[in-house]
Amino acid sequence: MRVAVALVAGLLFGLGLTVSQMIDPAKVLAFLDVAGDWDPSLALVMIGALIVAAPAFRAARTGGRPLYGDSYALPTRRDIDRPLLIGGLLFGIGWGLVGYCPGPALAGLLLGDWQTWLFVAAMIAGMALHRATRRV
Repeated sequence: MRVAVALVAGLLFGLGLTVSQMIDPAKVLAFLDVAGDWDPSLALVMIGALIVAAPAFRAARTGGRPLYGDSYALPTRRDIDRPLLIGGLLFGIGWGLVGYCPGPALAGLLLGDWQTWLFVAAMIAGMALHRATRRV
């Protein structure tokens, strides 16, 4: 049942990314271009996500158990360290350069654009490189 719930949640998430046009790099880049021809419509998507996520995170922190799991996987660290800053910087640079982040890129694979496939391949290669070179 957990796998079915995860599949439905993933499909719903991908559908939301598609409907909101987050899988369109041109739309995302237009949102990020605040000094040029700015398209603020994705701000509504982010506000909608916060409206859903904030109460869910609050409920998860107050205790209880998820319906289909043993416990919530919540972050325990609160410090801001060098790897976090570098990771955030690389994520932001990548998002700003090509208009993709991992979730929308994976959802966009179904469209069949070679650029999306190239991005996902580079993303997987980067994750493999990180895993191979990280300090234990």
